[in-house]
Amino acid sequence: MTSKSQATIPQTIREAAGIVPHTDVEFSLRGKDVVSRKTLRTPAARRRCLIRRLRGRASAGMSTDEIMALTRSL
Repeated sequence: MTSKSQATIPQTIREAAGIVPHTDVEFSLRGKDVVSRKTLRTPAARRRCLIRRLRGRASAGMSTDEIMALTRSL
C-alpha cells in the first residue's frame, strides 16, 4: 500500500481476472479480508467510458476548417 492508498495487483492475478487498463474494480470486506472484483457496468456506462477514453484521439490529417467544409457540403 502506498502513501496515496494505492495497491498493486500482481500481474498473474490481473491476467487471471481479465483486468486490463481502465477496468473498473470494486473492493469489499469479507470478514477481515479485502475482496476485489471487476465492476459490472451497464452497456450505457460502458459506452460513456469508451467515448471518454477516445475523445480527442482522432486524427484525420485535416484542419478543423477542412472537416467543417466537408460536413457542410453533405
